[in-house]
Amino acid sequence: MIRADSNGPIDRITLAGPRRNALSLAMMRALIDALRAATGRVVILAADGPVFSAGHDLNEMIGCTAAQAEEVFAVCTELMGTIQSIRQPVIAQVQGVATAAGCQLVATCDLAIAAEEAWFATPGVKIGLFCSTPMVALTRAIGRKRAMEMLLTARPVTAREAAEWGLINRAVPATELNSAVDELAAQVAGASDYTVAIGKRAFYEQIDMPQEAAYQFARSVMERNALADVAQEQMRAFLDKRGVR
Repeated sequence: MIRADSNGPIDRITLAGPRRNALSLAMMRALIDALRAATGRVVILAADGPVFSAGHDLNEMIGCTAAQAEEVFAVCTELMGTIQSIRQPVIAQVQGVATAAGCQLVATCDLAIAAEEAWFATPGVKIGLFCSTPMVALTRAIGRKRAMEMLLTARPVTAREAAEWGLINRAVPATELNSAVDELAAQVAGASDYTVAIGKRAFYEQIDMPQEAAYQFARSVMERNALADVAQEQMRAFLDKRGVR
């Protein structure tokens, strides 16, 4: 269903499930466990096959009770929250189609690189199940008008368009996807894990604050960060290296 591998500072979690890597309850719970168990400095979220993820497993939706529907979307919300609450930045490596909750998964990741052949859509409106939870991540990634267009029309968005809109960081030829993601992961992993973790946490806490409140919050974070041993050591080393002290 998933594979989890560690290579020094980089953890790789790969979706390897049936039915186009559908986010079944079992798949989502396995992802949550793997994310929380990651020990490196960066997590890469990849997938097998031509589809990154087709979203929720509709077999769990048909004929479900209210309690079962509540469980599915509660676990989905927990998964998305876990991606943004763990200390490591999570990079989506999107080799193919990402639709509905699969698109939500990409939009939720901290960073994302996709193959040029990949595409994205929120097609729930076409099957009577509006992509309301994907809407949350999508709106925050690409803005109101573009998100509403995707949600109301179900129009597929190409990888290049997704990069222009801010859904992903960039689109690359499929043959370069692995190396592009590995290079980005190595760049992130090269920084202090303490510094990256405090920065990631602060980013999501301030993002929806009014500007004045965000500055007050960020100032307090940076004050604490500046006093940390790792910051003191690295600033001192930076100055010594350049002979400016």
